[in-house]
Amino acid sequence: MTVDRVKAFGPLRQALTTAPLLLMPDFKLPFKLYIDASGDGLGAALHQVQIINDKHVEGPICFISRQIKPTKARWGVYTLHMLRWKIAMQEYRGNMTIADKDKNIHQTADGLSRWPLPNNIDNPAFVQVVASPQTPIEGINVKDLNTTFFEEVRNSYTQDKNCSILCHLLNKDCKDNSLIHALDEVWQKTYDEGRLHLLDGIIYHRTKHTCVMTVVDR
Repeated sequence: MTVDRVKAFGPLRQALTTAPLLLMPDFKLPFKLYIDASGDGLGAALHQVQIINDKHVEGPICFISRQIKPTKARWGVYTLHMLRWKIAMQEYRGNMTIADKDKNIHQTADGLSRWPLPNNIDNPAFVQVVASPQTPIEGINVKDLNTTFFEEVRNSYTQDKNCSILCHLLNKDCKDNSLIHALDEVWQKTYDEGRLHLLDGIIYHRTKHTCVMTVVDR
């Protein structure tokens, strides 16, 4: 431990052990809704910026949380992120503007946060923020993979015994025990755990937080 670490530990301990002060909602002012999800639970916090002691202070109005059930814990990360929106919308309804702040502006956001559109008056979700001119507002850039790539992935399964068997099992959703026992031990265990899915002829392997395409490269 260094002197700087000891000095930093004190405020950190104080912040973690002190309950946040909840503000009384002012329905004449806009609200901010922060949401997040993980493989264990969902959470949301309703905030509002109010004037306290002649200063603009943002504080929480209330919090909600939900535990993830075992069946939903197997869902992919994108499905869980959509579930957090569903839960938040059920709790807090009304007129709202949805915006995603850049990680450099909103420091509690994760590294994947991007502005969905340029933050200007032409954007329906325009939010006036104070940002350094040197901080670029990043956007989402999506490029379609050509059909040749996916066709090559499908064809690669014919070169692998396990992938060929899985295509039959997952495509027809059959319970042919002879095919299941023909899988190698690692593949059979993964199949029994329900972590393999077939979508448009592509095998996907799902873990707690990710969903990865299966490709045969040999």
